[in-house]
Amino acid sequence: MQILVKTPRGLENVAASRILELVGGSAVPKPGGFLGLVALDNLEDVDSALRRILEEVPEIEYALPILAETEARPEAIAEAAAELAKDRLSPDECFAVRTTRRGRHGFTSIDVNVAAGAAIQKATGADVDLTVPDKVFWVEILGERAYLSVTSGSLVRRKMPPGKHPLLGYLRRISFVQMPYLGEGARPMGVRVGRAVQAFELGELVVAPYKKVDAEELTAFLNGLLEGREARYRIQKRTYARKVKKVPILVYDLYQLVRERRGEPIIATDPTGKPVSDAGEEILEIFSGSGRVSVLAGAREGLPKGVLRLSTLVIDLCPGLTLATEHTIPATVGAIATILQRRLDENSVDD
Repeated sequence: MQILVKTPRGLENVAASRILELVGGSAVPKPGGFLGLVALDNLEDVDSALRRILEEVPEIEYALPILAETEARPEAIAEAAAELAKDRLSPDECFAVRTTRRGRHGFTSIDVNVAAGAAIQKATGADVDLTVPDKVFWVEILGERAYLSVTSGSLVRRKMPPGKHPLLGYLRRISFVQMPYLGEGARPMGVRVGRAVQAFELGELVVAPYKKVDAEELTAFLNGLLEGREARYRIQKRTYARKVKKVPILVYDLYQLVRERRGEPIIATDPTGKPVSDAGEEILEIFSGSGRVSVLAGAREGLPKGVLRLSTLVIDLCPGLTLATEHTIPATVGAIATILQRRLDENSVDD
């Protein structure tokens, strides 16, 4: 095998067919019955073929040039990795080992990572860096055989590399105050809004009518909110490595809320406000403190004029357009997050 290609499951045959058209050689989809793989061989120029298929075949997620093949045993893999490292890794570089096992074995991927990492360190004196490695040693185990590759560390994209600043602490300071969506479609709208507020893990969602409302319509909206929040929360708990916060959902009179929170920063959304692109400095000033920030939004009707008058800042999210209710939270929080992220990046550069 000269190149091992990784694809989404179900697209192996499509990728193999397209690769054959482009570079010839042989392409075996699902080698050994292992899904998500295409094995390439008999290529005239491996480097040229690798560049071309990466440029022209979007079904490819990774394409690894195979530099060594050995038995699927940690000791044999470690020995092969050390030999590769001697010519490809200098002592002043750092590295990481990534192992994927397919098939049944009496060892784990971690066992291989540890053995290969120790052997590479002994052979080169290089340090391990799992976050931003200069080089990545790939170990792809298919049944009884192991295939090794070495690539630049840039091939591994991390969700939170150095210089990329987490915003969760800011988002959890936001109390999003949403007027209820009432009438036809209240429940499905509630589901969409509930999923959105939980996706951002905001500090809280306050459903805030400012006048009497129909109890059944409000109940439908609230039930939808709870359903949407729970659906997104379950996904987050299953997929996130960190602890996930379930967003509290409260009901409070809008006028009373604004009256009670006088002295705290309040951002209102309304077409009469300042374009959000021009409000960056005000938003940064509001979030420069450490307390709660209330963000207010209407639903089928806009916020009352008196509420706008008492707000710290009124912003227009998209001048000339009225956003649908389910888009208000993503658009508002997304705009605020972009402004905060830009400032954090600037401060990082200044430091």
